[in-house]
Amino acid sequence: MSPNTKHRLAQGVVVAISLAFLYLATMVYASGRPLLALAIVAGTLLSAYVFFKRRLYAYRYVYPGLLTMAVFLVFPIVYTVWIGFTNYSSSHILTFERAKSYFLEQTYATGEAVYPYTLHRGESGYRLRLEAPSGEAYVTEPTPLPRDEQTPLPAQPAGAGGALPEALGLRQLIAQREALKSLNVALPDGTELRMAKLRSFAPIAPRYRANDDGTLTDLKTGTVLTPDFETGFFRNAEGEAVPPGFRVAIGIDNYERVFTEPAFREPFVKIFAWTVTFAGLTVLFATAIGMVLAVILSWEALRFRGLYRLLLFLPYAVPGFISILVFKGLFNENFGEINLILNALFGIKPSWFTDPMLARTMILMVNIWLGYPYIMVLCMGLLKAIPHDIYEASALAGVGPVRTFTRVTFPLLMRPLTPLLIAAFAFNFNNFVLIELLTSGRPDFLGTQIPAGTTDILVTYTYRIAFEDSGKNFGLAAAVSTVIFAMVALLALVNLRVTRAGGTREV
Repeated sequence: MSPNTKHRLAQGVVVAISLAFLYLATMVYASGRPLLALAIVAGTLLSAYVFFKRRLYAYRYVYPGLLTMAVFLVFPIVYTVWIGFTNYSSSHILTFERAKSYFLEQTYATGEAVYPYTLHRGESGYRLRLEAPSGEAYVTEPTPLPRDEQTPLPAQPAGAGGALPEALGLRQLIAQREALKSLNVALPDGTELRMAKLRSFAPIAPRYRANDDGTLTDLKTGTVLTPDFETGFFRNAEGEAVPPGFRVAIGIDNYERVFTEPAFREPFVKIFAWTVTFAGLTVLFATAIGMVLAVILSWEALRFRGLYRLLLFLPYAVPGFISILVFKGLFNENFGEINLILNALFGIKPSWFTDPMLARTMILMVNIWLGYPYIMVLCMGLLKAIPHDIYEASALAGVGPVRTFTRVTFPLLMRPLTPLLIAAFAFNFNNFVLIELLTSGRPDFLGTQIPAGTTDILVTYTYRIAFEDSGKNFGLAAAVSTVIFAMVALLALVNLRVTRAGGTREV
């Protein structure tokens, strides 16, 4: 195949993919998401421009990575930050237009007349037989269920369409209930009927009417609903909120609640302090244990070094979630092996999951157990890079092993290890799996509006705000997530500066 043919084939593939995405954009726009549709169109046109413009040939290899980064990294961050400036929650999950449509779709029975019905299935479709309160019966035209057309289904006096098949039973009615709810039956006198109950139809009319000033009129009660764009609710004349609510921009209110409102500020400050303490102590003790074990295992005179390395590396080799669940069983207050041993030896049964201090201690022990093998392996590799001449000179000078470790080994290990320790701190800062599987953040603080636990770290606290609280306050959770992102980004900048400074010194 000639290069010209390959080039034309590649262009044809790009055109086909572009047309597919443009079609997707039209579908997205039709579903009521114009901004997302605009983003898809812009991305498609930009991609086609990059791949067709000859002077941008070199960017064809970089562009897919940049586009992927924008879609899966930049967009989630921007979207999360945007949610933090809204009242997005389970009570305000709809847009204003969708909430307004919800009201306009509501119907109500305009009278007490009820039309019992039976459903019959024939070769050409389903037919309904409705009986009016006066005793007159009506039969609809044959129709498939569910019905594709939105126009009313005409009904004629019974007998005009011939004999009907046997009526379907209750089970078949239940199976077709959703399709029957969408039917709108028109009687010869113009009365329109819709399904009121499982076995009856009734005259139905729209409940709300949209007014030119943006308000809604309840045609059943005459009440006028006015949209409140500060709280995200329609309100009646008495000022009462009528659900469902809708999303509105509330500025920095979520951030103010986190930092100024006592019900949020106090648990947030405590959880932030514990998060920093948890991550810092984990890195400190895991580093100390891992470094000491690495030095011991690097001693060539030690017998069975390979076996010790294997045994000490096992906590890192076993999947973390399995180890966490095993420890959760071991620390069980009634049946766990740890309490059984402590009770047999000392007559005590610590309340690992109900006492805040013991719960935090348990979390630290488990996390250190899971983290020290990583540091140990790093230090073992770094120790091999230290010249043996330094240790020989230290031995000739009569320096003991402890002083050699503190004056030689430790400084030489810490320089390359520092960026990795900062990364480990950032990882433990967001160690969601450990907290969620071991304690789920409990025991909880008392007297807080939103559930907050003494063992929660910021990421689990955010999760509970977003998905466990009865209000499911996604906006507040997004604000907390933004704060966490800023902290982790700051740690990343520190890591880069430390790494750069270390490299400069070595040069």
